[in-house]
Amino acid sequence: MGNSELSIPEARPWHMGTKAFEARMPHHDGIRALWETKWKFPCSKTVYPFHDGAYEDFEPIFEHLIEKDINDGTSPEYTNAFVPVAEALEARADALTESDPAAASALYLRACTVLRIARFPYITSFPVINDRAKWAAWTLQKKIYAKAAARWPNPLEDLTVPHTHAAGNDGASIPIYVRVPEAAAAAGTPVPTVLLLTGLDGYRPDNTVRCDEFLARGWAAVVTEIPGTADCQADSADPEAPDRLWSSLLDWMAKDGRFDMAKVMVWGLSCGGYYAVRIAHTHRERLVGSVAQGAGCHFFFDPDWMEKADGHEYPFQLMPAMAMKHGFYSLSAYKMGVQRKFSLLLNGIIKQPSTRLLLINGTMDGLMPIEDSMLLFEFGSPKEARFFRGALHMGYPMANSAVYPWMESVMATETADGAK
Repeated sequence: MGNSELSIPEARPWHMGTKAFEARMPHHDGIRALWETKWKFPCSKTVYPFHDGAYEDFEPIFEHLIEKDINDGTSPEYTNAFVPVAEALEARADALTESDPAAASALYLRACTVLRIARFPYITSFPVINDRAKWAAWTLQKKIYAKAAARWPNPLEDLTVPHTHAAGNDGASIPIYVRVPEAAAAAGTPVPTVLLLTGLDGYRPDNTVRCDEFLARGWAAVVTEIPGTADCQADSADPEAPDRLWSSLLDWMAKDGRFDMAKVMVWGLSCGGYYAVRIAHTHRERLVGSVAQGAGCHFFFDPDWMEKADGHEYPFQLMPAMAMKHGFYSLSAYKMGVQRKFSLLLNGIIKQPSTRLLLINGTMDGLMPIEDSMLLFEFGSPKEARFFRGALHMGYPMANSAVYPWMESVMATETADGAK
C-alpha cells in the first residue's frame, strides 16, 4: 500500500449531511413502527421488498406481530409468524396448477414473498447455518419458487456448477439459477448474458422481474449469491474468494455454450455492488460492462460510518449482519478490521483498469455512502454514473430508468476484450 492511499482525506462531513447522518429513523422503534412508518406503504404498492407479493397476505401477519409485541426480527417467533400464510398460499396454488397455471404461479410467488420477509434480515450457511428458523423459511421459499417457475416460458434451471478454482476454505460448488430465451436455446445460438449478483437479503428467487426484463431483450440470466450469504460457499472471510468464484463461474459459462462470452455483463445489487466493482477490475477482459448499484467499496467500512448506519434505512440492524457476512464473529472485530481487509482502495483493486462501469445510487444512501461511488472516479479507468438527488439506498424508484438503457447500449456496441 503506497502513501497515496494513506493520504486520501476522510470523507467527513458526509455528503448526505450531518442531520441525516446522525438521525435514527423511526422504524427502528419496534415492529409497529417498522410496519406503519416503513413497510406498510411499499407493501400496498407491491414494490421492494414486497415485489411479487400482496398486501392482504402481510397485514394479518404484522397485526399478529404487533399484538404479540414481537419486535426482534432475528427471533424464531418473528420468522415463524409468516410460515403458515406461505403454506396456505402454496396449498391454494397447488389446487390450481392444472386448471389455471398462471394463477397458481402468481400464488406461489406471493408465498415466496412472504417467506422472503420471514428470513429478513440475513441468512448464511458459511461456515455454518446462522439461523435455523430462517433457513427453514429459505428452503421452503426455494421449493415453492420452483413450483412457480415450472410452467414459465424460458424455464428456470436450478443448477450447481463446479467451483474449479476453489482454494482454502471455499466449498466445491456454486448454486445458480439460469434462464435462457427459449428461441435461442432451441436454435443453439449463444446469447448475451447478465450475471446478476444478489445482495445481503435478496437472493436467487427474489429477482423474477429483473430476469424477465433480460429475457425480453433476448439476454440470458445467470443469478448467484455473493460470499457470506444464503447458499454461497465461497470463503466469506477471504477477500480474494470472490475472484476465484467468478473465475469458476465464467469458465463454466464458456464451456456450457449457451452464453455469448463476448457479451457478458454483471449487475451487482446493494452488497452485490461491491462485487460488481471488484469484478469490473479483476475480470475486465471477460466482461462488456458492469453495473454497481448501491455499492460500498471503502468508506462504507469507516468506523464512524458504521456507528450510525444501524439507525438509517435498513429495516433491522445492519452491522451484525454485515459482520457475519464478512466472516467476523464480533462487531468490535468487524469495525476494527474490515476496512483494512476488504477496502477496494486499500487493496489497490480500484487503481487497476476496468471494464465499462456504471455506478447507480441515491445521494442520501444511508447504508452505502455516495462517497464510495464518487471515490471510484479518482482512480483507474474513467467511469459512468447516475446519482439520484435525495434518493435513498440504490436510488429507487428511479434507478431502473437509467440502468436498462445503459445496459442496452453497451450490449449493442461493446465486445469483451478477451473475445475480440
